Amino acid sequence: MPVAVAPGPAAVLLAPDAIVQMALGFQGVPYRLGGEEPAAGFDCSGLVRYVFEHYQVDLPRTVAEQYQSGRRVQIDDVQAGDLLFFSTIGPGATHVGIALGPSGPGEFVHAPGDGGAVRVEHFDSPYWRSRLVGVRRLF
Repeated sequence: MPVAVAPGPAAVLLAPDAIVQMALGFQGVPYRLGGEEPAAGFDCSGLVRYVFEHYQVDLPRTVAEQYQSGRRVQIDDVQAGDLLFFSTIGPGATHVGIALGPSGPGEFVHAPGDGGAVRVEHFDSPYWRSRLVGVRRLF
């Protein structure tokens, strides 16, 4: 499914660094299954959708659907704002986060599972690296 970016001034605002900074601003927001906004908490795909929606990028709600968005990127070419997909609770993409890019090599921001809060982790750690299923770029 292609990602719709609104024409005009909003498209100019779609800057990877701004996306990363917005996502980082939600650090500490508690995880909530099905959560789609900071006041109520986020799940991983809810966080990603909320951040990109602010920049008028229309993403689907679920991890599996988001995994079909944008274009595939090699892990060695990860840039700020790319989406990192992991298999954590079953086959295929079941978890998503936003890459920090050159300012945070090997790091991503995400909403982990129950009991967690939005935070930054290294995607090249053994846990995350072994579960990585793909990287997608939306712009």
